[in-house]
Amino acid sequence: MRAVLLGPPGAGKGTQAVKLVEKYRIPQISTGDIFRKNIKEETELGKKVQEYTTSGRLVPDELVVDLVKDRLQQEDCKNGYLLDGFPRTISQAEQLDEYLKERGEQLDAVINFEVGHDTLMERLTGRRICKVCGAGYHVKNIPPRVEGVCDKCGGELEQRKDDTAETAEKRIAVYEESTAPLIDYYAKNGALKNFNAEKDHSIVFEEIIAALGE
Repeated sequence: MRAVLLGPPGAGKGTQAVKLVEKYRIPQISTGDIFRKNIKEETELGKKVQEYTTSGRLVPDELVVDLVKDRLQQEDCKNGYLLDGFPRTISQAEQLDEYLKERGEQLDAVINFEVGHDTLMERLTGRRICKVCGAGYHVKNIPPRVEGVCDKCGGELEQRKDDTAETAEKRIAVYEESTAPLIDYYAKNGALKNFNAEKDHSIVFEEIIAALGE
């Protein structure tokens, strides 16, 4: 199974990724993880990435694609993989398609999670994290027994800076501008599969499996 996850922040990609990885026994691959691993191991590609990140510049598409290609050639990707956070742009998608074509492969599915703006805002701004142990909560979906207090350690819960309304709006806007065009791109080649991610996550998972022919 070779698949790509698409969807705005707060769509539930992470939740479904865990389930899909377990079912298909394939690795979940994100550019963030690849960046960190290469930087830590001080590979040539990692050194290039660090030059960009330390100066606050965006890592160019060509370098991102090279890192992903390198990752896809590793042994654990032999039976497939789940790409999360890549591709982010049309250019990256085109380069990925060309790479797969050279290998005589293709994506089995591009799983697109559809969620309304109001629901996304509710999900993103409702998240809370324990300052002490890092346990995660949500004021509506996973509330603590006592408001503002961690069930596990009694620590104080806080809202991350990434989860404020202002930041959430910006994250959604960035997605719509740079990544949402991929929906049309993959719809044209027939790989796109849309799912209403406002439903319960277990129902969404069942629908994904059914659509994948499992």
